[in-house]
Amino acid sequence: MIYAEELLKKYREEQLYSKATVLTFKDVADKDVYNITAPFLLEGQVVLAGRVESRDDEHSEIVLFTEAEENTWVPIKESVRLSLQDPFFTEIDGDIILGGVEVNFLSSGQAKWRTVFYRLETSQDAVQIFAGPWGMKDLRLKQLNDGKILVLTRPQGTKGGRGKIGAVIIDDLASLSVALIEDAPLLANQFTDSQWGGANEIHQTKTSIWVLGHIANFDEENNRHYYAMAFELDLANFAMKNAKIIAERKDFAAGPAKRPDLVDVVFSGGIVMKDQKAVIYAGISDAGAQKLEIENPFR
Repeated sequence: MIYAEELLKKYREEQLYSKATVLTFKDVADKDVYNITAPFLLEGQVVLAGRVESRDDEHSEIVLFTEAEENTWVPIKESVRLSLQDPFFTEIDGDIILGGVEVNFLSSGQAKWRTVFYRLETSQDAVQIFAGPWGMKDLRLKQLNDGKILVLTRPQGTKGGRGKIGAVIIDDLASLSVALIEDAPLLANQFTDSQWGGANEIHQTKTSIWVLGHIANFDEENNRHYYAMAFELDLANFAMKNAKIIAERKDFAAGPAKRPDLVDVVFSGGIVMKDQKAVIYAGISDAGAQKLEIENPFR
């Protein structure tokens, strides 16, 4: 099993380099933008998706942004807006698949959620293609070099506790089903029962499959602590290996938090390789977005 405390101690001992930049989002009224994706190409335009919501609310939209000037992003005019949280993207068979978390707020004050996928045909045209099981966030897809699709799951409750990662490989999107996701085996060598984590983005290098994700825990005062992490996926043994924390909140610039218990939160939405370095795009304290240049973590 992996422990956040041990990974954090090792990270702080070995950390070599990081450089943070605050991202500015305009034309969103008084709302916050956080839990962003990394930039991606859509119709020849560089875009990113962000979670947009009021500071005192969790009813959010996914909005598509384009960079008006360096590190300043504005909504794409007349682009789709999806009533989802925590966007992510992947590319399958040449199509951009945009996903997010659908949340239904119940009259009891509780909520239920699931991961939903859309085919993003243009910035104005999104078609829903799949909805995962209720109760599961952080469902992720990646088309591998052989054309098959790796599915990472994140059950909670009886099977996953506070949140563990499962995996299954399918031949194509048509094979994706709720039952298949619910039956996916959990990876070996992962989070303890008192902690939790999930996948944010999957990358395949020449020799390995790496996952950008998060590991989290509560402290004694019930504050949340989220760290950006990476691990290598050992497909032969369906296990996590070489798990490491790659960024924590104090690596980033100062900024607001949505609530006091969310101050120490980094949600690593995407990563872009840059020569021997990499740039993480992340939500910070559930109230802002930044990018962080670090050493290449996928090695």
